[in-house]
This record gives sequence, C-alpha cells and structure tokens, in this order.
Amino acid sequence: MSAGFRRSRLLGFDATRTGTPCKACRGEGDPPVPRCVFITGASSGLGAALAAHYAREGATLGLVARRADALQAVAARLPTPSALYPADVADRGALRAAADDFLGRHGVPDIVIANAGVSVGTLGAEDEDLPVLERVLRTNVVGLAATLAPFVAPMRSRGTGILAGIASIAGLRGLPGAGAYSASKAAAITWLESLRVELRGSGVSVVTICPGFIDTPMTRVNPYGMPFLLPAEEAARRIARAIDRKRSFAVVPWQMAVVGCFLRSLPNGVYDALTARRPRKPRKLPL
Repeated sequence: MSAGFRRSRLLGFDATRTGTPCKACRGEGDPPVPRCVFITGASSGLGAALAAHYAREGATLGLVARRADALQAVAARLPTPSALYPADVADRGALRAAADDFLGRHGVPDIVIANAGVSVGTLGAEDEDLPVLERVLRTNVVGLAATLAPFVAPMRSRGTGILAGIASIAGLRGLPGAGAYSASKAAAITWLESLRVELRGSGVSVVTICPGFIDTPMTRVNPYGMPFLLPAEEAARRIARAIDRKRSFAVVPWQMAVVGCFLRSLPNGVYDALTARRPRKPRKLPL
C-alpha cells in the first residue's frame, strides 16, 4: 500500500462529486456547469478566498459578512455576480432573511459554507471574559447552526446539497488562553457530526472542515509559531476540494491531522506540561 493511499485512508478521502446545480445554473445532461454557493464571513480571510475560488469556477454566489464596505470590495473583484448580505451571523433574523432572499432569487444552493467566526484570547479565571465567551459561542456555534438551518429542508426536498462548516483543529483539545475559541470549535465539530447523522440517507452531505493555521487577519496577531501555515488562497483550494468530495471530516492541511492525533493521544499530565507555558493569543481583541 502506497504512502499516499495510506494517508488518504487515514484522512477519509472520498471521490464522490457534488449534487445537482441550482435552478439558476442547471444544465441536465450537459458538461459540468457553474453552481450556486452561499458563504458567510466572506469579507476577508478564508471567506474571501473561498468566494474568489468559486467565482473563478463561474459560481453564482451569496456572500454574507458584517462589514458592508469590505464585502462590496470583495465582490467588486469577482468575475461572477454575487448577492451581498451585510449581516452578522449572530443575528438569526438577519441571517434567515438573507437565506430566504437567496433561495427566492437563485433557488436552492449546491453548497452552503458556514465560515464566519471570531477568535480572541480568554482566561477562564477572569469574570470579565464571560461576556466574551458568550459572544464567541454565539458567533462560532449558534451562527454556524443558523447559517445551515434555512437550507436543510430545501436541500432535503431536492435530494442533494452540501452543508459545510468551518471548525478548527483548535477544537480537538482545550488550548490555554483560548478556552472560548477551543470550546466553540469543539461544539461546532459535534454539532456538525450530529447534523450529518440526522441527514444520513437524505442526499444532503454535511462536511466538517478543521483548518490548521491559515494566513488571515485572525491569525496574524498570534504571538507564537504556526506550523504548516497556508496562504488563504491555497487553503480555500484545498477546502473546496474536500467539500466537492463530500468528506465527512477533513483537516487542512493534512499534516495538522497528524499533529491533532498526536495531541489527542497525550495523557492529560503530559499535555498540560507541554502547553501550560505556551504563548497565548491576546485578550480584549475587537470582535
């Protein structure tokens, strides 16, 4: 067995292709055609890179982000039309309205990517960080669930579709100084797994993506080394490939899957000793 095949099996590679295009770009019996893709957190970083990736494929995009000006700047650089929705994923009403509008204009998307997220250092012993914990959980967990929920029934009725959530390798173990972020990503992983099992047999695939370190504004404030750091554009390409293959769980880059498995295998005492003095993400960053 080749090393590449062993790695593929370890990480769960799947060559399955995506489902039927939306009504705005359907061409039954024709060669592959552009798709409809709905992405949150699209104004910068990984979200903007994902938007650019799918735009190059000719996809019709629905893009959601809090910052309207930054979102418009991203859309202006794209070669395909985009429906823009300035909204905070923590605002479930605004997110539902964006989803309903996109469904009405373009039909059921082929891919929905719940990418929006926030990260900030927190300390469990500090009372003043409890509101920060609430904000991080509201965005990274409730916002993720609220992004995907409006599309579940339409995709199930059609019998195809991909719901993808961006979690993190940080969700595999609790990181000191980043308890809120680690907890939110652990919850996201578990939520997506539960949703995947609930939708088994429906034709709707649920994909959990756990990135390692990606060069984005979110990571540039980190005061520590970031092994296997990927440019956002390369990360987007790899993530899109995993989504197209309907991987149930994918770590990007694959080397971080090895790191994650190693950390998870460590006894608590060893893990504690290794990470207790690790540099920590700054607290009180803007969210």
